Amino acid sequence: MSAISVVIPAHDEATVIERALTALVDTHAEIVVVANGCSDRTAEIARDFDTDAVAATVRVLELEHGSKIKALNAGSADVSAYPVAYVDADVIVSGAVLTEIAGRMDEVGALVAAPRMIVLPSRSWWVRQYYRVWALTDYRASGHIGSGVYILSSTGRARFEEFPDVIADDLYVQRLFAPHERFTPAGLTFSVHAPGTLRALLGRNTRIAAGNQELAVRFPELTPPATSVGGARSLLSRVWRRPSLWAGFAVYTAVYLTAHRRAARLLRSRASISWNRDHTTREQTT
Repeated sequence: MSAISVVIPAHDEATVIERALTALVDTHAEIVVVANGCSDRTAEIARDFDTDAVAATVRVLELEHGSKIKALNAGSADVSAYPVAYVDADVIVSGAVLTEIAGRMDEVGALVAAPRMIVLPSRSWWVRQYYRVWALTDYRASGHIGSGVYILSSTGRARFEEFPDVIADDLYVQRLFAPHERFTPAGLTFSVHAPGTLRALLGRNTRIAAGNQELAVRFPELTPPATSVGGARSLLSRVWRRPSLWAGFAVYTAVYLTAHRRAARLLRSRASISWNRDHTTREQTT
C-alpha cells in the first residue's frame, strides 16, 4: 500500500515531467500523471518512466482537452491512498519530503499542508531584484499553502466535492482551511525556478493577481479581510533602512501594480489566462 498519493496535472510538460518524476520516486508513493490536452510526448515519457528499482508506481491518465481543473478532478478520482499531494509538473519536490509532511499531519491536527517554497535564482537582473524584496513580504513570512504543491488528508479532501473551475486552485484550497488547520513545517522545502525574464515575471504575476481577484468575486465568503495597506507599510519599513534594496523595491512595486491592472483588464474582457504559463522556467534543466 502506498504511503501517499501524488497527482500531477501535466499539459505539454515533456521538458520537465521526467525531472519531476525522478524527484518524487525516492519513497513509496502512488503517482498519477494526468496528461491533459497534450500535443507533445508528456504522456509517453511518463508512461515509459522506469520504476523497476524504486517503490513508487506511476500511472498515466490522458484527457483530450487541456484543463488543469479537469486533470485535478480526474486524478483525485483515481487515487487509492491518502494523504494526496497535488504537484505541478514544473516544481521540484522530493517524494520523501511529501511523505514526511503527510506522516506528521495527524499529529499536528492539519488537514492541508505544504513544504516551504525556495525560488531558484533567475538569469534576469530585474527578476532577481524583484525577488530580493518579495522575500521580505508578509506573504513570504506566513505559512503559505500552495504555489505548486499542497497535500490534503482524507478529511481535508472531503471538505469539497470537486475542484471548481478557477485559475488559482491552490489559493482556493488554502482558503478552505483556517490557519490552525494548515501545516508548513520549517526545513522541508520544494523548489521553483524564478521566471527567466521580466516579461515572464509580469505574465506570471498577472495570472496570480487574476486568480486572487476571481476568487474574491466568485467565493467572497473565502476572502480574508484586506491587509494590503498594512502589508505595504510593513514591507516599506523593512526596505527603507537598506539602500541596497531600493532599486528592488521600485521593480517590485512596478511589477505588482502592472500585474494587478492587467489582471483586472483580462477578467473584465473574459480573456482566457488559465494556461498563461511561463515557458522560461521550463527551459531550465536543474
